[in-house]
Amino acid sequence: MTAAATASVHASSVLVGKHAVLIRGASGAGKSRLAFDLILAGRAGQLPPAVLVGDDRVHLEARGGELVVRPAAELAGLIEIRGLGIRTCDFAPEAIVGLVVDLAAPDADRLPQPEALWTRIHGIEVPRIPVGIGYTAAPLVIAALTMTANSPSPRPSADCPKGIGNHISPTIATE
Repeated sequence: MTAAATASVHASSVLVGKHAVLIRGASGAGKSRLAFDLILAGRAGQLPPAVLVGDDRVHLEARGGELVVRPAAELAGLIEIRGLGIRTCDFAPEAIVGLVVDLAAPDADRLPQPEALWTRIHGIEVPRIPVGIGYTAAPLVIAALTMTANSPSPRPSADCPKGIGNHISPTIATE
């Protein structure tokens, strides 16, 4: 494994059900907030059970055709909750990334182009949600996780009557 493959990246991640959500964005963009919101949504039953993988710094690795995320060792089980400080919580030692969320994304559009809904990390193509500045990310992510397949393999449906190719497909509950 190369040093680049083992270096940590500035991101947070939460395991929701069987796949992790990787949350990227600049410092102060709301990565920890979205991670905590997803954990709370899992506890409230809005999502499958959700547990922190890592907050602020995570390691990414391509393994067997999948993107694997794990926490930075020194931050494992720690999450920043604005107004309360650093708190400890349960965490998953690693998970397969099934969705990437880019906060304050410059290409966030009301009706994003199909190519904006995918990203490639370490050679692995993963579904992506670009979230614009000033938009609350949690509802978008919860909608994506409950209204569309949470898998890196299926492409957005081509049967959209508007011809934009991002029609909603089966939920993760039906997989």
